[in-house]
Amino acid sequence: MRGTIARIEANVRAVIEGKPEVARLAIIALLSEGHLLIEDVPGVGKTMLAKALARSIDCSVARVQFTPDLLPSDVTGVTVYSPDTGHFEFRPGPVFANLVLGDEINRAGPKTQSALLECMEERTVTIDGTTYELAAPFMVIATQNPIELEGTYPLPEAQRDRFLMRISIGYPDAEDELAILRTHGHGDRLASLAPVADATEVAAAIEAIREVHVAEPLERYLVALCRATRSHPEVELGASPRASLALLRATRAAAAVAGRDYAIPDDVKALAPHLLPHRLILRPEAQLAGHDPVDVILDVIDGVPAPTE
Repeated sequence: MRGTIARIEANVRAVIEGKPEVARLAIIALLSEGHLLIEDVPGVGKTMLAKALARSIDCSVARVQFTPDLLPSDVTGVTVYSPDTGHFEFRPGPVFANLVLGDEINRAGPKTQSALLECMEERTVTIDGTTYELAAPFMVIATQNPIELEGTYPLPEAQRDRFLMRISIGYPDAEDELAILRTHGHGDRLASLAPVADATEVAAAIEAIREVHVAEPLERYLVALCRATRSHPEVELGASPRASLALLRATRAAAAVAGRDYAIPDDVKALAPHLLPHRLILRPEAQLAGHDPVDVILDVIDGVPAPTE
């Protein structure tokens, strides 16, 4: 398992210069059986990160460019009549791939966005009364631009809650930006990226990570963090039980990525700012004051004592 994780991480980092933490978080999302929302300004490598992770694994990959005129059937698939056979046949959509890259997801309307709800949560798609199972592993990696809001449809709470984590890449520092010029200025590094693992190896790693030990005091600490968001004075809607479960799965994956078969409080503290803020809805007065959900999570982490044994 450790070899598989290390190979995928090295492959992603070969493309994403100077952002080792971003690569690590993307791999944790994959190994946690979760979905990843990459939110940042244009040109910092959102789609490149998603493609690098997808190309590192020898499995089926589909890319969907979300636009206002995209229909739900363009995502899930459609049943059509075949004159040759005289029967209706189902033609699967891109969600039937192992890794689905959804570019600019907030540019599609709410009806099309909702087409992802069932598959992201239940790993199934229901069309014309028939339910189809999705392949394993299954992961949605979506990108969106938080700055350009004209012609966009913000993701509803139910949709955001289905993403395991939301991450930002950020601008590189001067030396890393120089390395980007030298690395990508002579050709497309992404095009030459070869798979270093297959779907079977990833599925085996996911199964092994479920056995990573999380002690009861750490489980109670994790639950206490999520419950504290619900009673925070600046929060109108706190983290759901789904968030607690997501944090548990990600904590196990983070421990495995670090080479441990047990989780520690620092795993939870490092992941909470990436897993919980996008699930919160702040009170109107807190939003008007310019407060950020990330600051709320950091405040909660400071206020909830971590286990010491």
